[in-house]
Amino acid sequence: MTSSHAEPHPAYDEFSLLLDPDVYEPLPDDWLIGITDVVSSTAAIGAGRYEDVNYAGASIIAALGNAWGSFDFPFVFRGDGAAFALPPHGLMAATSALRQVAGFARSDLDLDLRVGLLTVREIRAGGRDVKIARYAASENATFAMFAGGGLKWAEQQIKNGRYLVKPGRYATKPDLTGLSCDWAPFASRRGEILSLLVEPRDDTSPEVFAALARRVLQVFDAGSRRSHPLSRDNAIPRDSAKQVSAEGWAEVASHSDFRKFDDGLRLTLDCAPEEIGSVEAILIAARARGEIDFGLHRQSHALMTCLVPSGRPDSHLHFLDGMGGGYAKAAEMMEEGALATGSSRQPERAVKAAEA
Repeated sequence: MTSSHAEPHPAYDEFSLLLDPDVYEPLPDDWLIGITDVVSSTAAIGAGRYEDVNYAGASIIAALGNAWGSFDFPFVFRGDGAAFALPPHGLMAATSALRQVAGFARSDLDLDLRVGLLTVREIRAGGRDVKIARYAASENATFAMFAGGGLKWAEQQIKNGRYLVKPGRYATKPDLTGLSCDWAPFASRRGEILSLLVEPRDDTSPEVFAALARRVLQVFDAGSRRSHPLSRDNAIPRDSAKQVSAEGWAEVASHSDFRKFDDGLRLTLDCAPEEIGSVEAILIAARARGEIDFGLHRQSHALMTCLVPSGRPDSHLHFLDGMGGGYAKAAEMMEEGALATGSSRQPERAVKAAEA
């Protein structure tokens, strides 16, 4: 596809369907891919700054949506960063928003947010692709899923100093309207909050990875509510004057991104210890076969960062991560495992491991 406009994709309401590589469609060559991540996020998390890291990570989604005038573009929250796709006429909006959130992270949060921008064409020239599918978590909440290895490749290039968006001379504040952390951390009810990352190695076929991912999900789906980290009744607003009905809270929970596909599985789950043990055994065996890299991190609580678009409050979205390090700690474990096993991704992992 070379058109500047991506055709609307059907949204799938069953997450397991998103494991099928055939449901993903390539983005046009001239579309833009933006990547952000907090530099040395592991150190910031070690200092107890989980919420600041997550807020910085989600900031580009809010800033770009508000600047663009719509949140109807593909994006994914990654804990200490985010990724998005935008048509080529969004170049100025994307560049400006990236510069603004980097400046905001530095001035208001004392965090270094690395930001980069490139085209799908450049990613394909590097031997990867960017394909998307849509997951309808509820009637009003749809999340983009990404496949093809392109986001991971782009992230690594940006960490190596390519495609960086340089700071502007005059920094203005990003419009982060709708982005908030309204809820107290959510305690595990079943044992532990699990942050899990599973990625295929370069020579693993999409079909082999999909079969493995289904085995993992079957373990978690056997539990109550598919290991959803938000219960039906544990909403505790930070503002004691704020009230939420049972129906309203159920809607919040259904609009959360606790399961997603982002060039691999990215999960935040409330699990029993035996479920974690079963999945870890499956993944260790798959890693020994040279099929995957994975990282997991256990903690007591989950965190939620909320985005409520001012124009469409019914389309509110809620981004989940683990409070004890979450995706950043899982990524650190994945890097260490890849180095120990001599993964084909060893040079890539070494960069982030050195950062941490």
